[in-house]
Amino acid sequence: MHRLNRFAALLALLAAGSAFAQGTAYVSSEKDNALTLIDLATLSVKGTIATCKRARHVQLTADRKLMVACTDSNEADVIDPASGKSLRRIPLGDEPEAFDLSPDGKTVYVSNEDEAEVSFIDAATGKKLQSVKVGQEPEGVKVSPDGKTVYVTSEVASLVHAIDTATGKVVKNIAVGKRPRRMALTPDGKELWVTSELDASVTIVSTATHAVVGTVRFEVKGARREDITPVGLQMTPDGKRAFVTLGRANHVAFVDVPGRKVTDLVLVSKRAWNIVLDKAGKRLYVVNGLSDDLTVIDVAQAKAIKSIPVGRVPYGVVLVE
Repeated sequence: MHRLNRFAALLALLAAGSAFAQGTAYVSSEKDNALTLIDLATLSVKGTIATCKRARHVQLTADRKLMVACTDSNEADVIDPASGKSLRRIPLGDEPEAFDLSPDGKTVYVSNEDEAEVSFIDAATGKKLQSVKVGQEPEGVKVSPDGKTVYVTSEVASLVHAIDTATGKVVKNIAVGKRPRRMALTPDGKELWVTSELDASVTIVSTATHAVVGTVRFEVKGARREDITPVGLQMTPDGKRAFVTLGRANHVAFVDVPGRKVTDLVLVSKRAWNIVLDKAGKRLYVVNGLSDDLTVIDVAQAKAIKSIPVGRVPYGVVLVE
């Protein structure tokens, strides 16, 4: 009986392990000019890839390549995850930080912080198609599912600019909380959620009217309000939950999206910054900018299960599953 119990336990353990996505997490480092590779099965570092200077925002292209925005190189590095080799570099203008891609993958929309503008870049040629003036220190960039609108946050102006991608015109300046950073769209495309770093909140915007329709505010026991600095934001595919990193408060908030309320707070490492959810919806990967690590959260348990050392001043994370 004892052997049978042990065998059953082993089978359960193997089944639990197989439930998690197999693949690699790529974590950008501002100080090391590199990506750190983490094996999703073992949650251990398996290598690094050198890239351009001050690697920050990273995401997958339509053809499943890695695109990394490098602020000090004024370009993006396009990397083949299969080989780990750089395929090409794309000029992104001065001080690029964050970007998004058009649904067809042909256009890169990038925030140029020092220039207070958004550049439209041809992804194939690297040619600047046009630039749009926005508020000072633009950062977050999010394209609508139909590709007709690109939303850009201005940290100084505390605005989200809604820009018509066909004309390059700002159609609405939306006042949100102080120092807006990142954004996520609900799966139905009806709401834009915007983190406000110096307002300890998320502002909810109707995409139909561009009006503010709600706010989620954050509190962490023992933390001062000024230390609750939301930045990263991830929405589940069913639109029922959002996960928000709370910066210097060193927590991730689980938010009930329909109810617009916080349900759980999970302690991670120092300065929780950007965040991504795996395809199965079982694990969150959180970049911690001041402790130089990445924390893995079990979503069902709302509990951190491991923190993994990565490069110096990690910024972004993307999963290839």
